[in-house]
Amino acid sequence: MTKEYPFYIKAPVILLGLVITVFILNVLQDVLVPLAFAGLIAILLNPLSNRLNKYFPRIISITVSLLIALLTIVILLYFLSSQVAHFFDDLDAIKLKLSHMIHDLQVWLQSQFGLTTKKQVQMLNDAATSGKAMIGQTLSGLMGILSVVFLIPVYTFLIMLYKTLILNFLFEVFSEENQRKVSEIIGETKLAIQSYIVGLLIETSIVAVLNSAALLTLGVQNAILIGVIGAILNLLPYIGGIIAIALPVLMATVTMDGFTTQLLIIGAYALIQFVDNNILVPRIVSSKVQINALISIVIVLLGAALWGISGMFLSIPFIAVLKIIFDRIDGLKPWGKLLGDTIPTAHMGPFNRLRRKAV
Repeated sequence: MTKEYPFYIKAPVILLGLVITVFILNVLQDVLVPLAFAGLIAILLNPLSNRLNKYFPRIISITVSLLIALLTIVILLYFLSSQVAHFFDDLDAIKLKLSHMIHDLQVWLQSQFGLTTKKQVQMLNDAATSGKAMIGQTLSGLMGILSVVFLIPVYTFLIMLYKTLILNFLFEVFSEENQRKVSEIIGETKLAIQSYIVGLLIETSIVAVLNSAALLTLGVQNAILIGVIGAILNLLPYIGGIIAIALPVLMATVTMDGFTTQLLIIGAYALIQFVDNNILVPRIVSSKVQINALISIVIVLLGAALWGISGMFLSIPFIAVLKIIFDRIDGLKPWGKLLGDTIPTAHMGPFNRLRRKAV
């Protein structure tokens, strides 16, 4: 017979476990962040590797899959670098107008709110310091560079190579009566992550084209670069979309007179966001695991606080995996419902339960 502990004992134990888990995740982020990205990439490349494995030995099929992925990334980086070169051609003119705008803004803030120039500079320095801390948390010196250049490809190769060993371990850890649930969780997790990442890549490409086309039509400088960056930022739920709109608005403000272009940019991006949220995401991303907006925002902010920008990207796949696990375990199903986006028509309070029984 299983012994039930009272709530005042279980709650502190659960809270202590969460604190210890968060502490370990924070301390070991230099190891866990590249490992997490490698796991996602390995799941994404697994179908391609399996197809190649029909014609080549396993090691060769995994190597070719990784080389194709790396070649795609190199092509994307080359394209972005060529656009960045065009941006630096106009940098002097942009800096000159930006300095005039900053001076006018400082004068206005001092006259309206009594903020001295020294105080404004201090506030900007504090904001820049916090931003550098988040970026530094993601790319912390030499370890960050090694993670991108060396660790992630190596981890990905080894995860794909030892896939069978890892899966057998997961099955053998659990008893036979639970192995069916474990198989369902692993299968759904793989399909959910694959559909989520592939859908995001397709969605990002379409949004990048739409953003660039809108900005080119409006005559915004460096339209393609800003449009592609905006599409990449759109991968960050809710927060990235705001920053993506701010970039072209800032560029238009710095390089153009008046505010008509800025208003048109906001209108165009609002239309693109509407198409993205109501057509592209439901039909293309079509993840089998839907997370509600409240949980998405909270988990992205928690991921940023824990692992910086990397945590923001990893938070949604992580919470999606948790939901799959919660939905498969009877005692955790309420938590799975809390994470989901299905809104009940009525709450399950005592009065409603009695009324249902009476009916």
